[in-house]
Amino acid sequence: MMEKHKKKKIQKLTIITAFIDICIVIFLVVVYGPFPTFKNWFVTTALATGNHKYFANVLYSDEDILGVLRENNVVETGDETNAEEITFDNSPKESYESIYEEQVLDREEGTLYKLIEIDEKDYSGYMVAIYDPSRINLVSSSKINNRGQQMTDFSKEQKAIVAINASGFSRSGTRLIPTGTVIQDGKVTSVGNPNRHGGGLIGFNKDNVLVLTTESAENAIKKGMRDAVTFGPFLIVNGKSAEVNGNGGWGYANRTAIAQRKDGIVLFLVIDGRGANGSNGISIKDMITLFEKYGAYNAANLDGGGSSVLTINGKLINEPRGFGYTGERYLPNAWMVK
Repeated sequence: MMEKHKKKKIQKLTIITAFIDICIVIFLVVVYGPFPTFKNWFVTTALATGNHKYFANVLYSDEDILGVLRENNVVETGDETNAEEITFDNSPKESYESIYEEQVLDREEGTLYKLIEIDEKDYSGYMVAIYDPSRINLVSSSKINNRGQQMTDFSKEQKAIVAINASGFSRSGTRLIPTGTVIQDGKVTSVGNPNRHGGGLIGFNKDNVLVLTTESAENAIKKGMRDAVTFGPFLIVNGKSAEVNGNGGWGYANRTAIAQRKDGIVLFLVIDGRGANGSNGISIKDMITLFEKYGAYNAANLDGGGSSVLTINGKLINEPRGFGYTGERYLPNAWMVK
């Protein structure tokens, strides 16, 4: 009896060991095998995060990572916004060329904004069409030196109708330092760490045109820039889309972006990720494609990940989610419709 029991125990242990061995083999094939899909996804997604870039080095060497980045990147057009091409002629039409155009243009007279749900196969989120860009301003948190604010509190304090996150940022003690340069009301209000995401200044000039430029803040202000943040990459400039190799080098994640159609309508885009609302996040390539469908003439990526957030009348609309947590981050500033 004892011998029979011992034999069964050995058989069970053998099965468990074989199962573990099979799992290890599958893991090694997925991670280091001939198919680059997992490697590209894992490396680019890790590197796109602000605080978890080291994840990429857990499984791959520096040489492997550089190889992935050579195959997955965004080549911007090198152009800058031609503000004269924005017409501000966006009255409703009797017929529409596509469902996307109808979603943006079909509205009641006097409507300030329209919330559009985005529900694609692999990602979901929200697009907000804003019909009067003169109502859009960059607003800095009153508590930027003391942790910043979550968007629900921030937007309620500012009585914002619509709000999305703007600058990337780093921390120095309790102070939040926006990435790159911040311009508000035609003045530089902050200069932080250099931007490492391509792009440049993203903001509105005094004629309410969304301007994407790599010029210095001084020159941009001389040309009429009123509010701007530094981020990127630039996705579409003057109707010409950036070239995307692979997944663009950014993986799939929560994203916030801003765009303007040729008719002057501004588009705020917030896509959930990391499983929030069933969304796996969006790649840079897919984000460009989405903006193309909605007629964006100029478009740029803003800070994403756990910072991606949208509120309307102080109510949280999307589901912000970071690595290991769900809920809003504390932010330094925001694009607000007031």
